Amino acid sequence: MASRDGVLRKRRAARFGRAGIAIALALGILGAYLPGGPMETTRKILQSSNKIVTGPGTREQKLEQLKGLLRDFLDTDALGRQSMGKHLDGTTPEQQKRFFELFRDLFVRTYVQRLLLFDAPDFAYGKETVTGDTARIGTEIVTPNDRFAVDYALQKKPSGWQATDILIEDVSLAANFRSQFDQALAKSSFDELLGKLDRKLHGKKD
Repeated sequence: MASRDGVLRKRRAARFGRAGIAIALALGILGAYLPGGPMETTRKILQSSNKIVTGPGTREQKLEQLKGLLRDFLDTDALGRQSMGKHLDGTTPEQQKRFFELFRDLFVRTYVQRLLLFDAPDFAYGKETVTGDTARIGTEIVTPNDRFAVDYALQKKPSGWQATDILIEDVSLAANFRSQFDQALAKSSFDELLGKLDRKLHGKKD
C-alpha cells in the first residue's frame, strides 16, 4: 500500500512539474505583451515621441523634450560599448567616463534629429521577438508619402526594457558610429577623438 501511494505521489509530482513548465513557458511568451513588456515599452515611448514631434513648440523645444523622454529608454552606455569596441581597451576610467557622457548626448541628439526630419510621422508595429532578457521590436515610421523600417534591439534591465541598438532600414546606428570611430582613431588618439566629439556636440568646428 505504501509503495502504491509512493507511485501515485510521484505521478502527481510529475504532472505538476509538467504543468509548471507549461505555465512558465506561457508566461515567457506572454511576458512581452504584459504591462512593462518590450512591445508596450516601445509603443509608449514612440507614442509620446509622436505627440512631441507633431505638437506645438519650436524645433529646439521639441529637441529638449525628446531628449528628456528618451534618456531612460536608450541604454547609451551599451550603445557606446558597441560603437567603441576594442578602442576602450587600455583607456583610463576618466577617459571612459568622459566618452560615455559625450556619446550619450550625441546619440540621443542624432536619433532625435532624425525623428524631427518628419513633419507628421506615425508609427506602425510589426514583429516582436523575445529571447530571454533580449528582444527585437519591428516598427515603421509612416509618413503620407513613405514608410521607413526601424527596429529596436532591447534588453531587460532592473529598471525595465531599454534599447541597446536602433536599426534604420537595417542599418545599425551603433555600427554606423563604430565605423566613424574606427576611421577617426586610425588617425588620432583617444583624447583627440574626445575633443572632436565635444566640439561636434557644441557646434564648434575643428
